[in-house]
Amino acid sequence: MERPILYIAITNHGFGHATRVAAVAATIQKLCPEVLLILVTTAPRWLLECYIEGDFIHRPRAFDLGVVQADSLTMDKEATLEKLLEIKKNQRSIIASEVNFIRQNRVHLILADIPFLAAEMGKAADIPCWMMSNFGFDFIYRSWGDRFIEVADWISDCYSKCDHLFRLPFHEPMEAFEYVTDVGLTGGSPRYCADEIRAMWSITAPLERTILLTFGGLGLQQIPYERLQKFSDWQFIAFDHSAPDLPNIVKISDHKFRPVDFMPICSRVVSKPGYSTFAEATRLDIPIVSVTRDEFAEAAFLLEGISTYNQHQILTPSEFFDGSWDFLLQPPQPPTSSKHIAKDGNEAIAHAVIKYFGECGNFK
Repeated sequence: MERPILYIAITNHGFGHATRVAAVAATIQKLCPEVLLILVTTAPRWLLECYIEGDFIHRPRAFDLGVVQADSLTMDKEATLEKLLEIKKNQRSIIASEVNFIRQNRVHLILADIPFLAAEMGKAADIPCWMMSNFGFDFIYRSWGDRFIEVADWISDCYSKCDHLFRLPFHEPMEAFEYVTDVGLTGGSPRYCADEIRAMWSITAPLERTILLTFGGLGLQQIPYERLQKFSDWQFIAFDHSAPDLPNIVKISDHKFRPVDFMPICSRVVSKPGYSTFAEATRLDIPIVSVTRDEFAEAAFLLEGISTYNQHQILTPSEFFDGSWDFLLQPPQPPTSSKHIAKDGNEAIAHAVIKYFGECGNFK
């Protein structure tokens, strides 16, 4: 019998999609080591290896672009539209090239998060394409109106050819998808115990005065680090290489460490709206402090999600960039709902993939 082969297509937008699907891929590999993982993404291999401990094939390809951004909050709509139209113009050759690869490598199933052309590739290659996400890019672009409406319609049509969507929490309706299963939160888990992390990085401040600053793979320009000087007996953990060398900032430069590894020793995670950070913090019950992001339509659903299920503080951009940061001295708001959110998204998707391979008889 053939070895089951899973082709995982990841959107070319930041690092969040890559990390959340890598967490699912790692779960698949742990539950069924026979599965060969092919991760198709321009995200760096080191990032994927932070989540996937076993072997996998890394195929650096981009089928979409998400949003062209200078940093995690600054979007370039004109450049985004120009590149989208270029992809639309070249979609046949992009699809044909990838279908050739899929057939040559005897792929049995596509799992995508969430490049729209992946569904077209599945149809052309005559294999199922499953997707996982909390939003589609048609939703993002449609909210921009005007010239993006036609592009959004094209993308919705692509998504409609998806065979099954695993809809993550904090989601928009995702109406283009016909077959939808809601699952719990996905994400990575800490690899080190709290004492190990504290010792390795000389973190001595108590939990209530230890804060994680994380703004995704694109980072964030103009973080007001000077505000941190008045919190001299606190420690701030940052993954920003350009952060100043202040005595109370611990800069993490080693790629084997991830934000989730530091969350258990922190009283709060300060971030921008992003599913992966929100999900990993909520899985660990770590309060979130987030700045709003009005031009990105997904943000409203993310902020509503953490407000409902996690302790939180929501800041306006002026409070974040120009304020005194005295919000750190205030307690977070409690979640608005007493209901618990499911945290088994990794396992739910992994079991579905493994069940599919079993039903197809693709195991060795």
